[in-house]
Amino acid sequence: MSGCPARVVDLGLVPYTDAWRVQRSLVARRAAGREPDTLLLCQHPPVVTVGRSGHRAHVGPEVVANGVPVLAVERGGDVTYHGPGQLVGYPILSLEGGERDLHALLRRLEEAAIRTVAAFGIPAGRILGLTGVWVGDEKICAIGIAVRRWVTFHGFALNVEMDLRPFGWIVPCGLRDRGVTSMARALGAPVEWSAVQGEYVRHFGGVFGRAMYPADPQAVLSAASEAC
Repeated sequence: MSGCPARVVDLGLVPYTDAWRVQRSLVARRAAGREPDTLLLCQHPPVVTVGRSGHRAHVGPEVVANGVPVLAVERGGDVTYHGPGQLVGYPILSLEGGERDLHALLRRLEEAAIRTVAAFGIPAGRILGLTGVWVGDEKICAIGIAVRRWVTFHGFALNVEMDLRPFGWIVPCGLRDRGVTSMARALGAPVEWSAVQGEYVRHFGGVFGRAMYPADPQAVLSAASEAC
């Protein structure tokens, strides 16, 4: 694949706060030219995050009752839920020239997810005026970003095969009249995790013009820890 190199780092199942710390460290190091573009991939234990335009009123009492932590974060958007079985990706990209268009960045993240689920026979698309990827009126991929010194962080959450009930404890993305779905639910069948991850990396590279290559997560985590 042609394009600027970008590494893929699979963190596995990792607490949200740990991944958040790694992101912020990598953003600073990328802005200083000490790291390459990076796509962090992971899953999180149950957590609810509230973005910059979020409302705590959209977090229901069931969240606390079930012991799910709630975190206010600097990404755009409202309230969302993360849990096992959801592919979460955090692109740490240095935007240059024509890439410095945040609306275009959101559309590219949507496009990578649309192409990924299409590879499994799921017809997904956009809804005018709403960020994210949809199967009918149900969101399958939530997107919320932040940018610091033209380096991106936060990113997307693609529902692969997960328990969707916790989305009923919140108002997802502040939208009361829309539902939430997953790839497994849309297909009515299990989905192979590694295949989804592989397709996403391939389409992300194509959409963003990056040549993707795998990197050792321990080396990345060690460098991020040293920088904190």
